[in-house]
Amino acid sequence: MSTTRLRIRRPLAARKVTVGGLAVTGAAALALSLVPGTAVAATTTSAPASTATAVATAYPNNLNGWITEALDVMAANGIPGSYDGLHRNIMRESSGNPLAINNWDINAVNGTPSKGLLQVIDPTFRAYHVAGTPNDPFHPVANIVAAANYAADRYGSIDNVFGAY
Repeated sequence: MSTTRLRIRRPLAARKVTVGGLAVTGAAALALSLVPGTAVAATTTSAPASTATAVATAYPNNLNGWITEALDVMAANGIPGSYDGLHRNIMRESSGNPLAINNWDINAVNGTPSKGLLQVIDPTFRAYHVAGTPNDPFHPVANIVAAANYAADRYGSIDNVFGAY
C-alpha cells in the first residue's frame, strides 16, 4: 500500500487558483485543487506574501470616532493637528454637540451663526471645506476638518488655538 503526501506551500492565504476564470485563494484554492477534474483545468500561482488588502476603517459614531476619523482625513490632506487640540477646542466651543448653533454672538446677529462641533460660520466652512467630506457644517467630521484647515491657515494648527477663533 503506497501513500501519497501532499505538499502545501506557505503562506496558504497567498496561494491563488484560477478555475474557469474565477480566482480563489486560501483554503478554497486548496479545496478546488483537490477536487477530481479541477486540477487539470486549474492553474496555480503564488502571490507575493506582502500583498495587502485595503480594509475600510469603521469609526464609532461618537466624539472619539469623529475626532479619530477627522485626524485620518487631516493626515491625508496635510492638515496639522492633534487629538488633544481638537478635543480641547470642541469641548470649549460646543461641549461635543455636533448640532450646536450659536444664536447670540455677532455672527448670529449678522445672519451667519456659528455651527457644529467647532462652531464654524458658513462662509468659513465653504472656504475651508475639504473634498471627500460631506458639504454640511453640521456633519461632525466635515466640521472638524474644515475648522482645523482654517486654524492651520490662520494659526499654524488647531493645537495653537486656546480661545475663540
